[in-house]
Amino acid sequence: MKTRPSYYSWRHKAGVYALKLAAWAVLFFLILPVLIVIPLSFNAEPFFSFTRGMMQLDPNAYSLEWYRSILDSPKWLLAIRNSFFIGLCATLIATTLGTLAAVGLANANMPFRRAITALLLAPMIVPLIIVAAGMFFFYARFDLVGSFTGIIIAHAALGIPFVIITVTATLSGFDRSLYQAGLSLGASPLKVFSSVVVPVIRPGVISGALFAFATSFDEIVLVLFLAGPEQVTIPRQMYSGLREQINPSILAIASLLILMSIALLGTLELLQRRGEKVRAQGNGA
Repeated sequence: MKTRPSYYSWRHKAGVYALKLAAWAVLFFLILPVLIVIPLSFNAEPFFSFTRGMMQLDPNAYSLEWYRSILDSPKWLLAIRNSFFIGLCATLIATTLGTLAAVGLANANMPFRRAITALLLAPMIVPLIIVAAGMFFFYARFDLVGSFTGIIIAHAALGIPFVIITVTATLSGFDRSLYQAGLSLGASPLKVFSSVVVPVIRPGVISGALFAFATSFDEIVLVLFLAGPEQVTIPRQMYSGLREQINPSILAIASLLILMSIALLGTLELLQRRGEKVRAQGNGA
């Protein structure tokens, strides 16, 4: 148990408790929508509010009907299939290009490194509505609007900055003398990269890939601009459902997305701990 310094006055102690209270209040404010959405997804009635039976914890007031409706709906199944297909393809492209870019930007001798970094990170900073409008006019010249190829390229462009940031952060503690030592022993640059560099940056690469996948899976602005009827994704289907016909199945799919987000965050935490352990072992060696 942590003990506070002996010189703490009642003002210091009050400040500590006030800070903790504010942190818990912010956390509760952020997690409150999640606490509401998940129970409502089991509502037996087609309402977006808690019924009397739900408040009284009546088993008959809860149902899996809206989860079953997702499996029985061709629109939802198409949206789920498209989201995973687009997300996986975009993640593969973003991870490959982002990792190569991060390795190059980690070299202090690279010319115009800051300008190139700013350019590659621009999709993360520029408002999505501007990116979507620019891509729409650019894609229109090459007939990429309304195609899977166009959506995948657009989502990959949004995911590359996340990969660059995570891999660059991992490479910040990399000892480049290990790379030079591998070359001096006669190994090819590709062999040294795969045997020395890749094991060190693997946690950052996987973390960046997860961020890129989550970004693609949650993206709706680019989809509204660039996708056709056959490229409907989960966010677009949810958006259409809220505008055209409110259905509690939206709450069910939202609950599944929340669970997937929790799984991704848990995986990122494990990767972060593993990366810290690897760096600690490397420094100890």
